[in-house]
Amino acid sequence: MVSFVSPLRCLLAGWGGNVYEEAEANRVGAANRELEDVNEPPLNGPEVQPEDFVGAQGEYNEEEEERKYFRRKRLGVIKNLVAASTGGMLTYGVFLGLLQMQLILHYDETYREVKYSNLELQNIDNRMLMGINVTPIAALLYTPLLIRFFGTKWMLFLAVGIYALFVSTNYWERYYTLVPSAVAIGVAIVPLWASMGNYITRMAQKYYEFANYKMEHVQNQKRAPRGAYNSYIIVFQTVFYGFFYLSFVWAQFPMFFFLTQYLYDLNHTLCNVQHCGTNSHGILTGFNTTVLQKLPRSSELITVESVLMGVAFFSMLLVLIFCGSAYRPTEEIDLRSIGWGNIFQLPFKHMRDYRLRHLFLFFIYSGFEVLFVCTGFALSYGVCSIGLERLAYILIAYGLSSAVFCTLGLSMLWLPRQVPLVAGACVHAILLIALFCWEPKAKSLTEEYVFYVVAALWGLGSALNKTGLSSLLGMLYEDKERQDFVFTIYHWWQALAIFVVYLWSGLPMKAKLSILLLTLVTAVLSYLWMERKISQLIPHRLPKIPRPCHKVRGYRYLEEENSDESGSEKEEEREGDSSEGELDGEEPHDQRDQPRCQNRCAYEQAQEEDNIG
Repeated sequence: MVSFVSPLRCLLAGWGGNVYEEAEANRVGAANRELEDVNEPPLNGPEVQPEDFVGAQGEYNEEEEERKYFRRKRLGVIKNLVAASTGGMLTYGVFLGLLQMQLILHYDETYREVKYSNLELQNIDNRMLMGINVTPIAALLYTPLLIRFFGTKWMLFLAVGIYALFVSTNYWERYYTLVPSAVAIGVAIVPLWASMGNYITRMAQKYYEFANYKMEHVQNQKRAPRGAYNSYIIVFQTVFYGFFYLSFVWAQFPMFFFLTQYLYDLNHTLCNVQHCGTNSHGILTGFNTTVLQKLPRSSELITVESVLMGVAFFSMLLVLIFCGSAYRPTEEIDLRSIGWGNIFQLPFKHMRDYRLRHLFLFFIYSGFEVLFVCTGFALSYGVCSIGLERLAYILIAYGLSSAVFCTLGLSMLWLPRQVPLVAGACVHAILLIALFCWEPKAKSLTEEYVFYVVAALWGLGSALNKTGLSSLLGMLYEDKERQDFVFTIYHWWQALAIFVVYLWSGLPMKAKLSILLLTLVTAVLSYLWMERKISQLIPHRLPKIPRPCHKVRGYRYLEEENSDESGSEKEEEREGDSSEGELDGEEPHDQRDQPRCQNRCAYEQAQEEDNIG
């Protein structure tokens, strides 16, 4: 045994020294250190510092870390803004592009007979347009309920998904696929744009909070001073509408890359057209019923629809992944805990505010002018004169000019807020008077450039109108408890206006222009009257927002006063008025600064509100 161990020790010593001796030396050194530690005096409790456990970090700068944290928060808000704007742009662009391509294909008599001889596609298209335009009339009844139930972000995602569903139904064009999906689009129109307007405004307010995190009212989650959000709301709404108007450009891609090669030129499609412009009746009277010189292959149609479906799905992913929540979780609970009956009634009660009543006509005109430029001007003026193959150029000129001129909405940062709205209205008024006197020649390209200039100038007025109205609503109604109601009212009136335009399609062009001009003039006068009332400090009437009444059953709701209170404990009764009627012109106090109320009889709440009113 000894003879075996000795050579092994020699071998190990040859490799790297005597390991046994090294291990023995390490053991002795450890024992000596333990003896030294035992001989040291023990540390008392006050002498023990956190650095003794985690180590000192002398280079840590709390203020710098806080600054970096809120910078990341601000970048997150910008990411939410860009994602929501891009998602809205792609969704609306896909919808407009598919609808335009579908209506052109279904209009062609040869296409209907060869592809779907017994389906009556024109009748299906009429039903589909009726579903899109008529269904939003009832949107005021359900939109606030849906937004409060799902939350702003998830309502946005759900509405974008419904638009994607509409795209998917075009793979199999039948009555039972196209018409129900069109009705679903009509149901989702107002919730989509109301939640989008609310989301963009909330992102502006959150950016203000993250940029001014050192202010006392931000740290204490108190109400910001009046007008503090204004500059941020203007910038965010301008950015959103700059993206949104690009949807009119993206919508023309199916025309450019697919449909144009199949269209006849203007000499064929406009052979029976006699009057254009101001002397026209209806939409393109005498337009040829065959517009396709050859029929597209089914495989090509499937390819185009697949690309559009992919873009719609991508916009869904943008909203789902990159858009953060508009409210904190406790705020979402508070917003829906005021009672579903109150949520249903509050949009109607907000209409008693004279500021909204004076803006109703502007809301209506905002719906008139967008649909008029896409149908009345683009078809009865543009296509009637320079042909269907140049329709895409007119709408691209409108979309690009609108996106570029949205930057003029930033003028509200330096000029009075009346300037953009009134300037946009003046541009549209001049154009309407010019269109009233203009009858372009049919099948003539001599005035082609004039159509692009008019479309660009109309885009200027549209950009000032949309950015001005949305920014104005965000500035007038800063309470996060009211913004979804206010934007629901705005887009509901727009939907009603679009329904009216759908009904008047058979009227003479002079009647349409007269209605537009009359609505515009009265809208401007009503708006200026509202601004005069505000400058005179005439009090406005806002409905009170009931306090959230939480039923603590089966889960624990964390409150500032007692975060350990469970559902089995007796709830304390708390009294007090909720947001006041603001007879002094001030917005209601923040609900976070007031104690929470108990469930009370809805009849008593209604009586109190009527007495205050």
